[in-house]
Amino acid sequence: MSNKFQDKIYNLLRRSEKYTKTDMVYLAKGGFWLSISQVISSVSSFLLAIAFANLLPVETYGQYKYIISIFSILSMTTLNGMDSSVTRAVAKGFEGSLLSALKTKIKWGLIGATASLAMAIYYYLNNNYDLMVSFALISIVVPLIDSLALYQSYFNGKKWFDKLTKYTVFTKIISSLCIFLTIYLVDNLFLVVASFFIPLLILRIIYFIHIKNRYPPNKEVDTQTVKYGKHLSFVGILGTVAMQIDKILVFHYLGATELAIYAFAVAPLEQMKSLVKPITTLAAPKFATKTKKEIKDTLIKKMAKLSFLLVIVAIVYIILAPYIFQLIFPKYMEAVFYSRIFAISFITLPLLTITSVFEAQKMLKEIYLFKIVSSSVQIVLIFVLVLNFGLLGIVLARVITRFFNLFLSITFLKLSKD
Repeated sequence: MSNKFQDKIYNLLRRSEKYTKTDMVYLAKGGFWLSISQVISSVSSFLLAIAFANLLPVETYGQYKYIISIFSILSMTTLNGMDSSVTRAVAKGFEGSLLSALKTKIKWGLIGATASLAMAIYYYLNNNYDLMVSFALISIVVPLIDSLALYQSYFNGKKWFDKLTKYTVFTKIISSLCIFLTIYLVDNLFLVVASFFIPLLILRIIYFIHIKNRYPPNKEVDTQTVKYGKHLSFVGILGTVAMQIDKILVFHYLGATELAIYAFAVAPLEQMKSLVKPITTLAAPKFATKTKKEIKDTLIKKMAKLSFLLVIVAIVYIILAPYIFQLIFPKYMEAVFYSRIFAISFITLPLLTITSVFEAQKMLKEIYLFKIVSSSVQIVLIFVLVLNFGLLGIVLARVITRFFNLFLSITFLKLSKD
């Protein structure tokens, strides 16, 4: 009976491909595991956000978000674009590229470690000991945390989404529990920061060693993997700065409290955004094996359908936002106004899938142009609008940039040569 039911589901999915123009069996199988991972991750993040909002002083949370933003910028020295390059290489059978990419990421990450140590010295000289010890810790972990996460790219390239889910879910649960216990027991910025980084580092060290021994990659190496990863990383520098500069400017110009309000204003929408990411993860290995013409013939129509659904989601959130904040984030009611405006940008999430095409198809020209233009526009808008309109300016800058980026990515895809 079970086999008959599975056969019916399989046949139904295959027949639906006539209308969706998508490999529905692959989407259902991979999407099942990635959806489980994303749902558990989102629930954990949501519960953790409630804990932050109710257990941690507003100013301490603002300082915590500032530190995480600086870490994100420093971690770009570990060549974040190498992750997509490894996924692409492994999908094509070059599994040995994993280890060479790891060594390169760690080596380059020492630049970020040095910069973080310099920041620790700066805050020591300015008698800010909480930030001093926090950045001293980051100088130790920054070369390793993102580098060791390459096992995720290995699993993505192999399409082992079930295995990836198990590791991701366990990591998220343990990490969230460590942070929750810390903020429940103490009000100490350094300990909160340490509870975020140390468990994550330990788990990733264990995972990478275990995976290397249990699922050893073959000896095939694509000599272009590291080079391509560097291209993606260098062109992504402006993008990383653009994604974090808003928090840094709010912290320096408006203060830690305003940064905490801003963080909660965008948090619900960022969590919704994460629910769309499994689609991009599933699509990346597929995009790497298709021609650009095959992708262009169907992708934009699919994205239009997805955007229509996201319009409905955005409207529902705008209506419910005051009730959500009153119930779970009562100290941050001031964030509702900004969160409603930011919700409009949710419509642009198909951008994630379109840009993954550029990386999977190794469209270096489009990648460089898109990253440089989009990041420059966002940085300029943020600088201009935050100085004139404060938090509202930051939110408006991000919304405008997202719509601009969606238009830009579609234009580049249409104009690219087949």
